[in-house]
Amino acid sequence: MGYWGFAPYVSVAEKKAKAARQLEKIKKKNPGISPVLIAGTKIADTWWGKSWNNNLEGYADYSNRIGRGRNYLRHGAVLDLKIDSGEVKAMVQGGAPRPYAVAVKIKPINKDTWKKIKDACQGKFDSLPGLLDGKFPKELGEILTARGQGLFPSPQEIDFSCSCPDWAYMCKHVAAVLYGIGARVDHDPLLFFKLRNADVRDLISAAVEDKTRKLLQKAGERTSRVMDGIDLTGLFGIEMEDGIKDTAKSLLHQPVKPAGKKKAQESSSTSSIARKKVMGIKKMPEKAPASKPSDTKRVEGIIIKSRKGVTIDTLINKTGIERKKLHNILFRLRSVGKIARTENGGYAKQAK
Repeated sequence: MGYWGFAPYVSVAEKKAKAARQLEKIKKKNPGISPVLIAGTKIADTWWGKSWNNNLEGYADYSNRIGRGRNYLRHGAVLDLKIDSGEVKAMVQGGAPRPYAVAVKIKPINKDTWKKIKDACQGKFDSLPGLLDGKFPKELGEILTARGQGLFPSPQEIDFSCSCPDWAYMCKHVAAVLYGIGARVDHDPLLFFKLRNADVRDLISAAVEDKTRKLLQKAGERTSRVMDGIDLTGLFGIEMEDGIKDTAKSLLHQPVKPAGKKKAQESSSTSSIARKKVMGIKKMPEKAPASKPSDTKRVEGIIIKSRKGVTIDTLINKTGIERKKLHNILFRLRSVGKIARTENGGYAKQAK
């Protein structure tokens, strides 16, 4: 202790150096740790990261305490932070020689709240990348961030603990981890849905269903003859799994009672022309040769063969795939555990 019973002053540089030394020491024993490293002064840049932090700072119970963790996070004190379903486990370097263990538990999102959010999302975004990038109408953002009724948890839904001797309701180590979650979500919004036990595919299905119905209303009579050859992934702007594709196709193939043989033929012809006009289709797309690998397989192969990871710009140069479609492919590969994000923002093979 220093004079008058206060702890001696420690400079920012010393704090950062101590955290860096401890990180290297722990990495030797546990190379799988995942530190939260902040470049610059901003903790979050995207809508998801900022909204997470704003939500915590907006509650009176937290606003006077959570600020204690910002500097800890910026100094590199959060040596490890892993997000799982409803739970976050972390290690934070404090004043003691050994780091403290922090656990944060968050209740799953309420079923009624999730249903309201799904209903509100219908027709509000065109693709999953758009949702994850925070590109949606302001009114939808207000619904998602509504206190106690949106996606983000209230203090009553959050429980935490720390191995430090601090008696405070929220110690600075816990506060640093809460901000660290915001930084992690800022880098990978899908982790937010994992933390809240919410299936983001529910929102994709709702968007697909809504968009399909609108296309059918414009095109006229429903028929499977024209739609069978259409690439649903390209049509809806998202990488769809089999279950979601089935949902879309089931809507497209619903039978409609014909209004007589002559009218049915006229309607079928008009419908075909209308659909082609609406969707910009001049002819049926040809199937790719069986021997030619899909774009997803090509991207996966490049990433798996790389040792240090591949950036999205490198993938575009090597494959010629447009950025929007490439984002969809990367999302699908990540969601099935094939690849993972690297610390520098690239993509690498998922560690087992």
